[in-house]
Amino acid sequence: ISNYGIIIMLIVIVIKLALSPLSYKSYVSMAKTKVLKPEIDAMKEKFGDDQQGFQQAQMKLFSQVGVNPISGCIPMLLQMPILLAMFYFFPVSIELRQQSFLWATDLSTYDAVVTWKAQIPLLSSFYGNHISLFTLLMTASTILYTWSNNQVSSVQGPMKTISYMMPIMFLFVLNSFSAGLTFYYFVSNIVTFGQQALIRKFVDEDKIKAILEENKKKNANKKTSGFQQRLQDAMKASQEKQKKKK
Repeated sequence: ISNYGIIIMLIVIVIKLALSPLSYKSYVSMAKTKVLKPEIDAMKEKFGDDQQGFQQAQMKLFSQVGVNPISGCIPMLLQMPILLAMFYFFPVSIELRQQSFLWATDLSTYDAVVTWKAQIPLLSSFYGNHISLFTLLMTASTILYTWSNNQVSSVQGPMKTISYMMPIMFLFVLNSFSAGLTFYYFVSNIVTFGQQALIRKFVDEDKIKAILEENKKKNANKKTSGFQQRLQDAMKASQEKQKKKK
């Protein structure tokens, strides 16, 4: 295959297929959180500003229904080495030099669709004097992907805001990077959307809800595990320190 744009798309598809079992586990974990979201929202209203009480009740709920909130993050963490590998690979890949694809005339450098000569304070320093279209598409698709995940996530407050800030930061960081890299990330986001739409057809949320309810009944009188007890003790100690400071 002589077209490197098509080669990059094939690389994305092969990697996504290899990681599909992890993606499936991650989605199932998010589906469990989505099923529990109404109950978690009710807890937030009940405890109000008592974050410690809310966190303890939430941990107790997760323990009863057999849900590990960290399990949804582990598959994403396992994919990070591949994302970092591509981050270092594309900018130094000699094969991409002078290789064009769509509007990008050279995949080894940025794909400027708009340029300007005027030096704009701060903007020119952090963003540059051009607009890379693949970077814009990557940012837009990442924000859309983040929004989609937040609909089924229990993450609230500052962490939810930070999840939207990260794509904006990468818009500035990657604007002058290789078009091959930003095109890879963009295609990866699109394939992930398609992958999740396919997985969604095989995941029955009503069945998951029934299983969690059954687990809750079985574990109603379950004692707090040693790990959860240590977490609760740590939260209590942290809250007491904050009270003393105030």
